[in-house]
Amino acid sequence: MRLVIARCSVDYAGKLTAHLPMALRLILIKADGSVSIHADDRAFKPLNWMNPPCSLREEPYEENGAIARWTVTHTKSGERLILTIEEIQHDSSHELGLDPGLQKDGVEAHLQELLAEHITTLGEGWTLIRREYPTAIGPVDILCRDAGSATVAVEIKRRGEIDGVEQLTRYLELLNRDPHLAPVRGIFAAQEIKPQARVLATDRGIDCVTLDYDALRGIEHEGTLF
Repeated sequence: MRLVIARCSVDYAGKLTAHLPMALRLILIKADGSVSIHADDRAFKPLNWMNPPCSLREEPYEENGAIARWTVTHTKSGERLILTIEEIQHDSSHELGLDPGLQKDGVEAHLQELLAEHITTLGEGWTLIRREYPTAIGPVDILCRDAGSATVAVEIKRRGEIDGVEQLTRYLELLNRDPHLAPVRGIFAAQEIKPQARVLATDRGIDCVTLDYDALRGIEHEGTLF
């Protein structure tokens, strides 16, 4: 991973356009090729980012006080992030090695296994594509198809909170760039979903499913789709 602290402005050019004015920011360039720009607030969510596959070109740029321009180009869509840099305060690289991935607790892991085995809990005619579907930013818990053959990504939590919705949002953005899968919609599934998480999911067009652990084990009633 490369970590850069720089005074920069950021322009996004693609289906939409966006501009971040000049300010001191953290730039993360990961081994998978992804680039994200962060402020010193807003928790973990970047201000803007580019998921792989993409390329980074660095070149001198001397105009209006700038010293360099970095252009991040998505190699499939052609979308670009353009960073105009006035000052670099820190630039270092760190080898993190292979990450073992998130270890789910027993109940959460079993929920994933059970829902994959009984995918029609989500609806008649639903079919499983794969558990732990790999992406460049981590595995999607369950990828499946609904009765109309539309692709659905399912994120499973024991307790559903805002960070889980944010995680699923990032997966959906990446999956919807794959023409073989798009359009992909999301389902946020948990034994308990916090009201704030439900509001955020609804705002982003993500369905919420309350899972009954005992029901999935064949003891009581089925989960409910909201």
